[in-house]
Amino acid sequence: MSVADYFDYWFENYVEKKLKYNTQKNYLNIINKYIKPEIGKYYLSSIGPSRLQDLMNKLPNGFDRPLAKHSVEIVLTVLKGAFKRAVYPWQAINSNPMVYVEMPAFENKPKQTRDDMKTITMDQYQKILEFNPPSSLFRLPLMIGFHTGLRRGEVCGLQWSDISLDERTITVDRIMLQDKHGIQLCTPKTQASFRTIAIDDVLAAELRRARKSQSENKLRYGKFYYDSTFVCTKDNGEPVTPNSIKWHSSRIKKELGIDFNFHSLRHTHATMLLEDGVKPKIVQERLGHSRIATKMDKYVHVTRKMKTEAVDIFAQRLKKSAER
Repeated sequence: MSVADYFDYWFENYVEKKLKYNTQKNYLNIINKYIKPEIGKYYLSSIGPSRLQDLMNKLPNGFDRPLAKHSVEIVLTVLKGAFKRAVYPWQAINSNPMVYVEMPAFENKPKQTRDDMKTITMDQYQKILEFNPPSSLFRLPLMIGFHTGLRRGEVCGLQWSDISLDERTITVDRIMLQDKHGIQLCTPKTQASFRTIAIDDVLAAELRRARKSQSENKLRYGKFYYDSTFVCTKDNGEPVTPNSIKWHSSRIKKELGIDFNFHSLRHTHATMLLEDGVKPKIVQERLGHSRIATKMDKYVHVTRKMKTEAVDIFAQRLKKSAER
């Protein structure tokens, strides 16, 4: 059995049956782009640690472009997972060569800055809202992103059963994915992504307006209305999709001259909360991250500002005590 044949078998009998759709897509891309072209022609039993290490060492410089460290880590995960199952339970080989394979070295790059993460100012957000008046189908998705920090797929996946306007909450328990075959709803990737978060009065009012507008459009379109339970929809009831939001975000960037993508709203939401003194643990839970470090590493500029402000507050307290 060749390596290419084995990875086809592993994908069909393990990845497609056990892993989430988005992960399946990522793994299939890795197999076809990096694994099969490099080692696919060899017999599975002939592959040793040195050849696999050569493959890994080649990845930082990329085949057609350099790969980021996180991307290389995913390739390593794919290789380790596949070869582990080749030993047990499938017994296709006697020993696992990936046991001896390591991550290639990467340069230590500077921490991300506020500019790298594309946060926006309140003035820029107001310009974005002016560019998307109440009649715009993208206004509500943009407001949800800004007021909650939800990801694009989470926003598109929201249904009215997830919204409690009385309790002022939004529950996230599904995401919308989109590819060339269309859209589908999936569960979030991690347990931490399942969450219920509080919303403010401004967003609650916009949600009420949107629900009323949907009812009016349903009467106006009649039998031609796409009757669904999605929160973010077009006038005819069809759901707003992740790709359409991505396209519109590019339009905002071009038309308004703002360095912006939809994820900017998530970064901005987190940054504002941290700068206003909300505890990192609360921000972590609100954003749906399983570890505080996952997010706080990206917000080193915020923690630096908070530390400086903490010193200033302490100094002011001492000054007031001395003046008594």
